[in-house]
Amino acid sequence: MPYFAALHPGYDIASIGEQIMQQKTVTTDILDIAYLDYGAPDGWPCIMGHGFPYDVNAYAETAPLIAQAGARVLVPWLRGYGPTRFRAAETLRSGEQAALGADLLAFMDALGIKRAVLGGYDWGGRAACVVSALFPERVIGLVSGNSYNIQNIARAMEPASPPEEAALWYQYLFHNERGRRALERNRRGFARQLWSMWSPKWTFDDATFEKSAAAFDNPDFVDVVIHSYRHRYALVAGDPAYAAIEAKLASQPPIRIPTIAIDGDSDGVNPGTAHHARKFEGFFERRVFAGAGHNLPQERPAEWAQAVLDVRKAAS
Repeated sequence: MPYFAALHPGYDIASIGEQIMQQKTVTTDILDIAYLDYGAPDGWPCIMGHGFPYDVNAYAETAPLIAQAGARVLVPWLRGYGPTRFRAAETLRSGEQAALGADLLAFMDALGIKRAVLGGYDWGGRAACVVSALFPERVIGLVSGNSYNIQNIARAMEPASPPEEAALWYQYLFHNERGRRALERNRRGFARQLWSMWSPKWTFDDATFEKSAAAFDNPDFVDVVIHSYRHRYALVAGDPAYAAIEAKLASQPPIRIPTIAIDGDSDGVNPGTAHHARKFEGFFERRVFAGAGHNLPQERPAEWAQAVLDVRKAAS
C-alpha cells in the first residue's frame, strides 16, 4: 500500500509542518538563500523548488509529508523571491536557466549535501533538471513537473500551435517595457491572473494567495522575471558567469537519473509533455494528476509526496 494511503483520516498536515519546519539562510558566492528546513537534520536529503509566480508555500503541505517519511526537506526561495537576496549590487539579476541550476548546486554545496532527491515544477523544476542533466552524480532521483524543463533557446523562435501561443501571452508582454511596467505596478494582479488561468480547477482563497504573494515584494523580483522571459527567447544576453553552463544546455543533454515526470490534465499553460519521454534514459515514469493545473505540489500534495518516495525507491 502506498505510504500516504495508509495515513489516518485525522492526520494534521499543518500541525506537523509547524512542529518540524524552520526558516534559515545559507550564503553562497552570489546569494543569501533563504529556505525552509523540514524534518530531522540527519534525514535523507530532499530539495524541492517552486516556480513563477509562486513561492515556498507551494510545498506547505507536501514537505511535512515527505519529512514524516524520514527526509530532511529543504525548500529554498529562488533568486528574486522572498527573503533571498543578491550579495552584490553589481551582479546581473539574471533569471536564465543556467543561473537557476547554478544556484541549486551552490545551495547544496553550502549545506554540505553531496546527493539529494530533487524535485520541482516551472522554474524550480528547470533548476532540478539542469543539475540532473549536467551533474548526475549529485542527484539520487528527480520529480519534475512538466518533464524536461531545459529550454531549447536555439529554437525559441519556432512557433507553437495557436492555443499554445495564446497561453504564453504574458511572456510576450514581458518582452517590452510596457510589460515591465505592468509587472512592477501590479505584481499581485499579474500573479493572481496567472494562478487562475493556469489552475482553473483549483479553488484557492485570498489567504492562500497572499502567503505566496509576499514573496513578490523582493526588490529584485521584477528584474529577475523580466530577464528570464527575455533570455529564453535570446532577446537579451545572459550572465557571462553562466556561459559555460548555457553552452552545455544548448545541446539539450539527456537526463539519465531515475525520474518521475508529472503533468496536470488541467494545466492552463502547458498542454502536456508525453513527448518528452525520449529525453530521459534509465528509469522513467510519467504521471498525470487528474484535475490538477500548473501548481502541482500545492494542488496535489499527497500525490506529489508519493512521487518523491517512489522515485527514491526506484533509485535504490
